[in-house]
Amino acid sequence: MPDPQTQYPPLPPDDLNRTLTSANPDHEGKLPHIGLVGDTYTITVDGDDTNGRFCVVDMHIPAGGGPGPHRHDFEETFIVLDGEIEATFRGKKSVVGAGETVNIPANAPHQFHNASANPARLICICSPAGQEKFFLEVGVPVATRTTAPPKLDDKEMAAFLEKAKALAPKYHTELLKEA
Repeated sequence: MPDPQTQYPPLPPDDLNRTLTSANPDHEGKLPHIGLVGDTYTITVDGDDTNGRFCVVDMHIPAGGGPGPHRHDFEETFIVLDGEIEATFRGKKSVVGAGETVNIPANAPHQFHNASANPARLICICSPAGQEKFFLEVGVPVATRTTAPPKLDDKEMAAFLEKAKALAPKYHTELLKEA
């Protein structure tokens, strides 16, 4: 416990240039809905809204969905709202269900996968922000929070993976090989 005599610097004044951010991911056309290899990510709070402190992404992960193994230099927290995901952290698998939260420390290898027959919905918070910019640059716009992205044939998938690999370092992310 801090010494009661310790002097702390005063809080800075309110930055009146910053505004309240409010988002409803189910309102069509109001937020960016990004399709990424079967999953759909809706950016509800952009890093521009938080002076880069964090971003929030509403994730729709259909059965069988989820990214491959990767790591990055920022914290990533997942709050499971509906369904369940299988989270692999440093090679160890755990099932995370609705109402549960997991935090992935920066630089740790991880992935998540929807191994169930039903879609899962997650809230993802990345701190500091930046991952949402990666999603915008590598994904494709889709109509709604649950709209599936276009299916990719083998040639399109190879092109997508090359694009993702090329962009990953810009966003402090490393795509890892499947275990």
